[in-house]
Amino acid sequence: MDEQIRALADAHRRRILELVRDRELAAGEIAAYFEVTRPAISQHLTVLKQAGLVDERRAGTRRLYRTRPDGLLGLKEFVDRLWSTGLSRLKDAAEAEATDPEKD
Repeated sequence: MDEQIRALADAHRRRILELVRDRELAAGEIAAYFEVTRPAISQHLTVLKQAGLVDERRAGTRRLYRTRPDGLLGLKEFVDRLWSTGLSRLKDAAEAEATDPEKD
């Protein structure tokens, strides 16, 4: 999960994930959306791939990238646990306040 968080810390990589969420794109097609060099995009793709956030498929000399459906599952579960714990505490506090006869 730490590797995923580090990968997502960069705005370019988050944008790449959005671009390849619903369709495969070649590295060159992805690079066309940015004002950085193609080698920089390749480095971003490598980080995303190592973090398990994108899949790479070769088609001849092209490399096609697509978001891995389960790539963020561990991070999502972590956030869900934090969120549900916070909601549970909020619920308990609200119930305690509602049943406290000393409160107005």
